[in-house]
Amino acid sequence: MRYSNFAPLSFNLSMKTVIFLVALMITGCSCNDSAGKSNPKPVATVNTKEDSLDYYPPTPVKLTQQQFRFYYRELSHYFDSALLHKGFNGGILIAKDGNIIYEQYAGYADLRAKTPMTDSTMMHIASSGKTFTGTAVLRLAQDSLLSLDDQLEKFFPNFPYPGITVKMLLSHRSGLPNYVHFIPSGKWDKKQYITNEEMLNYLYTVKPRRSFAPGTRFTYSNTNFVLLSMIIEKVTGLPYPEFMRTKFFEPLGMKHTYVFTMKDAGTATQSYQANGALWQYDCLEGTYGDKNIYTTPEDLLKWDQALYTEQVINKATQDIAFTPYSFEKPSMHNYGLGWRLLMLPNGKKVIYHNGRWH
Repeated sequence: MRYSNFAPLSFNLSMKTVIFLVALMITGCSCNDSAGKSNPKPVATVNTKEDSLDYYPPTPVKLTQQQFRFYYRELSHYFDSALLHKGFNGGILIAKDGNIIYEQYAGYADLRAKTPMTDSTMMHIASSGKTFTGTAVLRLAQDSLLSLDDQLEKFFPNFPYPGITVKMLLSHRSGLPNYVHFIPSGKWDKKQYITNEEMLNYLYTVKPRRSFAPGTRFTYSNTNFVLLSMIIEKVTGLPYPEFMRTKFFEPLGMKHTYVFTMKDAGTATQSYQANGALWQYDCLEGTYGDKNIYTTPEDLLKWDQALYTEQVINKATQDIAFTPYSFEKPSMHNYGLGWRLLMLPNGKKVIYHNGRWH
């Protein structure tokens, strides 16, 4: 199973059921509005035209009429009563074995203009976007363009936090402090958007205290995935938004998916506060890799199907990504390489990622 921005349902759809729920969120961090933009400086090149993916949709396993009606009836009853009529703004898509069983869009993409939510409304999926960054890094490792054991000094000379590997970034075991905390509370001018490069420079110059020695424990840190997107840029010679578009989004037919940068601020689907007021962009909007992917439930299904048919990464690489790496505290919760994991008592594993932003 895979869940995105979703809590498990109270009924069982069995294996290989995929649920995508994307909603406009109303929480965030506290920085002020200003201007800034990212200008990555790639140092290597990789040919993304010749080795781009050839997308082919998997053939769905046929459901009987009885199966389809049962699932649809259960899902309709659950969502109609629990969510859709309680102020929900967003989209829901549930598929089993490639068959879309339930798909609904509710609320408004623009609360002020009362523009209805549709299947093409692109919404911020917050930290669910880490699955894209993580998978991209794993693809580069699969293609022998980097190693998961590479030290960060290979990509960032004289990096002030020694002993950290690419794998530690992917599994949140680096010990690096979380920039969404140390930027707003530190010396950064909160009237300026911070970029990936400026966050990296902050690590070099201010050197906020690390949380723990690398590899010794798990702590979720957005800093890890900002650095991973910068490693992608260094290895491929392309800005992260362009690499993701040409390597994955376009070949997979994800026509309503993109990586947000501040140049998209005037056209991106807006976020709103609880009282309906427009959410003002803050100083943390300009970073990507940890967040800032906009997409739709239908495009997320394409991504899911491509993952499970080995069009993005092969089975051996998937197994590495879906392996738990943190056991310091007894818990059914764990983290792989870019994926959250629930290790259920019955031996089954739920692979998912949730997300929270504004």
